[in-house]
Amino acid sequence: MGILLLTKSVFAIMIGFLAAIVFGLILIPILKKHHIGQRISIFVGENHKKKEGTPTMGGLIFVLPTLLATFFLLITDKIELTANLIIILFVFTGYAIIGFLDDFLSIKKKNNEGLTTYQKLFLQLIIALVFFYLYMEKGGQTALIVGTLGINIEMGWFYGVFLLFILIGASNAVNLTDGLDGLAGGLSAIAFSLISLAAGFEEVGIFSFILTGALLGFLIFNTHPAKVFMGDTGSLSLGAVMAVVAILTHREITLLIVASVFVIETLSVILQVFWVKVFKKKLFLMTPLHHHFEKLGWAETDIVKLFWVVGLILTMAGIFFGVWL
Repeated sequence: MGILLLTKSVFAIMIGFLAAIVFGLILIPILKKHHIGQRISIFVGENHKKKEGTPTMGGLIFVLPTLLATFFLLITDKIELTANLIIILFVFTGYAIIGFLDDFLSIKKKNNEGLTTYQKLFLQLIIALVFFYLYMEKGGQTALIVGTLGINIEMGWFYGVFLLFILIGASNAVNLTDGLDGLAGGLSAIAFSLISLAAGFEEVGIFSFILTGALLGFLIFNTHPAKVFMGDTGSLSLGAVMAVVAILTHREITLLIVASVFVIETLSVILQVFWVKVFKKKLFLMTPLHHHFEKLGWAETDIVKLFWVVGLILTMAGIFFGVWL
């Protein structure tokens, strides 16, 4: 990494971090004033009931600073507005809006039911179709390539379906993992900090560094005991942009390793449903998996630290697999 790029990267992290802290200090009192708080499910246990009313929609603390910082670097000619960056900004913003609508409706209805599943899927499909169109317009390849394993499969139009699957899967995986203070935010910061180093495109790397800094700023308010939750506004946008970066850098399979903790959390839910239907009993005490550890008596902070460490190890393994092997 050259000195100029290193300087840009450090600046990107700093501007994202400081902007998120300033925005958090402004936003959280506003959320409290208007009683925009999280309603807690009755199934997660007494330890979580005390979190009832904690401000939500906190994803705005890293979404808006990331967008504003990126636009600042664009207008000051620190980075170039490329087709890749346009796609990233479109998907990041689009999924943040879907999450915001979901959070807003949940608060308005005074329950945890915002957008319906079909409404979410429809909106995600629209964004995925536009994404695929922009991707093809810039000359994007439709082959699944894994150089490490010698895989090169031309998928043609089916790549659009594959793209939709990755977007929806990644966004909902982060959403499922967002159940403990600092868990999803910390894992995402770990993933994006290393993705930034291996992105291969300067503008993609700088955006990822800005988001990493903003996530670190968000964690100031989100680690235990959380003063704010990211809500769907944050979790959906994080998962989607993680998927987009993987697609644009042709690291779709690497994403499975980098985001392994998110994948494992999702698989635990799928396995639980399968086990109950087939064997008429639970495989885990509760899903997603972090709740299983809670039911075993683990402290929330210990679970988060364990998942962060596992996430760091697997992310490093994924980057090594996808870039240097």
